[in-house]
Amino acid sequence: MNRLIMETRNKSAIKGGEFVVRETSYEDVFIPEEFDEEQVMIRQTCEDFLKAEVFGNLDRIDAQEEGLMQSLLDKAGELGLLSVSIPEEYGGFGKNFNTSMLVADAVGAGHSFAVALSAHTGIGTLPILYYGNAAQKEKYIPKLATGEWKAAYCLTEPNSGSDANSGRTSAKLNDEGTHYLLNGQKMWITNGGFADVFIVFAKIADDKNLTAFIVEREFGGITMNPEEHKLGIKGSSTRQVFFNDCPVPVENMLSERENGFKIAVNILNVGRIKLGAATIGSSRRVVNQAVGYANERVQFGLSISKFGAIRYKLAEMATRNFAIESAAYRAGQNIDDAYEALVAGGMDAAKAKLKSTEAFAIECAILKVWGSEMLDYVVDEGVQIYGGMGYSADAPMERAYRDSRINRIFEGTNEVNRLLIVDMLLKRALKGELDLMGPAQAVASELMAIPDFGEPDDKPFAYEKQLIANLKKAGLLVAGAAVQKLMMTLQKEQEILMNIADMIGYVYIAESILLRAEKLVKLRGEGAVQGQLDAARIYLHTAIDNVYLAGKEALHSFAQGDELKMMLVGLRRFTKAEPYNIKDARQRVAKQLIEANGWCF
Repeated sequence: MNRLIMETRNKSAIKGGEFVVRETSYEDVFIPEEFDEEQVMIRQTCEDFLKAEVFGNLDRIDAQEEGLMQSLLDKAGELGLLSVSIPEEYGGFGKNFNTSMLVADAVGAGHSFAVALSAHTGIGTLPILYYGNAAQKEKYIPKLATGEWKAAYCLTEPNSGSDANSGRTSAKLNDEGTHYLLNGQKMWITNGGFADVFIVFAKIADDKNLTAFIVEREFGGITMNPEEHKLGIKGSSTRQVFFNDCPVPVENMLSERENGFKIAVNILNVGRIKLGAATIGSSRRVVNQAVGYANERVQFGLSISKFGAIRYKLAEMATRNFAIESAAYRAGQNIDDAYEALVAGGMDAAKAKLKSTEAFAIECAILKVWGSEMLDYVVDEGVQIYGGMGYSADAPMERAYRDSRINRIFEGTNEVNRLLIVDMLLKRALKGELDLMGPAQAVASELMAIPDFGEPDDKPFAYEKQLIANLKKAGLLVAGAAVQKLMMTLQKEQEILMNIADMIGYVYIAESILLRAEKLVKLRGEGAVQGQLDAARIYLHTAIDNVYLAGKEALHSFAQGDELKMMLVGLRRFTKAEPYNIKDARQRVAKQLIEANGWCF
């Protein structure tokens, strides 16, 4: 009976990217308010650690005081913060993906420390955990889990950034057949200055694709440039790493020959969604600081939090954070559900971890882009609220502002990720994994039909759900027309692809925050979550305008004449909404923040 229930659930479970053509029920999403007692304790442990060990030492961390970051990672390891998602057999806690997202969220406020921890637990450790053989896992994972060994990830090269597979670092088998000799240069290597273990990508002979290796610092043949001087995250060790006939035992090849590029791509999926989670904690801290300062700062005889312009900023900052948080844990639960289904179907646990994340790579890319841009907005407005003090290095906004900027470059630039969102959707459609053609044709047919002016549904959230459904139609309209009109040349039209990505991303985030609000109403009652409802509606109506503008710009780029006029009419129909007083809603959200003197959602 249990297996039958699981099989039924698997058949109805949403696929990655399927949100574009399928409605999601609030009952099928996870929201942060549902974390259990143990998970709340894990979050509290992270927050307590930052207060005790990090926030008071930010200047020392940024000065890269000798041994400080390593000692912080050691202490984090003692608390188990490096091993939340590591299986128990290797000394970890074996928690699910969403719990690891919670750690990324909570630690995300830790500036350079957050970067070091994320690089170690994510791109530094996961390649071995997911792709390593039994002996490799047994040797490395327990020490990485405790922090005894620190990890780094060596992919980027001077001439190989977004085009990672073009790397020139070489691996040549020695005459004895015992070691590969690595030669090459890697750059922007986080934790490079103190890492004990490096995941290094290189090409063997004339191979087309990269191969991955586990390299220990003690192998020799490794030299480094001095620490990079960076705009932000100054406390994060960032080095160029040189391999000069570095001898790597043949048993330290990770996975199979030429599987390195696949490893890099799949691990980056995890890095992207975890980065999205980290921006939540980081921006939440900025909101707290900005609200506190606005309440304390007096001008013209009043706290500046009394002024509408400041309240607008506070409400927008909180709304955008709340929206990304809603989407992040929705996607995290999708990954967990996919993992459980794959394991129940007999798949190896490590492989299931990879497959489940890969299945939601589109959502991972969306969260990376929208999360990093949300944080950049929040810190920018934080500086503005602080005014002249915001520009001072003695106030907290200066560091937050500088440290935020890297996130739009980390884990693939936002431009690359936008292109990937559309590329992955179209490829899945071509493979028959997603039915985009049917819904797109239905939307095209709907344009020729008389609009339905039937009685509106009076069920809760029915109106908002119809708005979301229409936004999806708008995306399908533009994407379908672009594919039909441009066909094989569409991949070269990056601006149009980014327009379509914007439409898709705004739909996903808007639907996520709305589903969270609906679930909260069911759990707590409408009166108890009025601020969350306001935030959801603010974001939804803003998304409608953004979807329209992106769609219009795309259509103007490739359509003309009567065809363009018809599609613009359709786009306007699908992005039409009844008037909504966003200003008053923002004022209500801001009022709650101000009265709570900080984050209250």
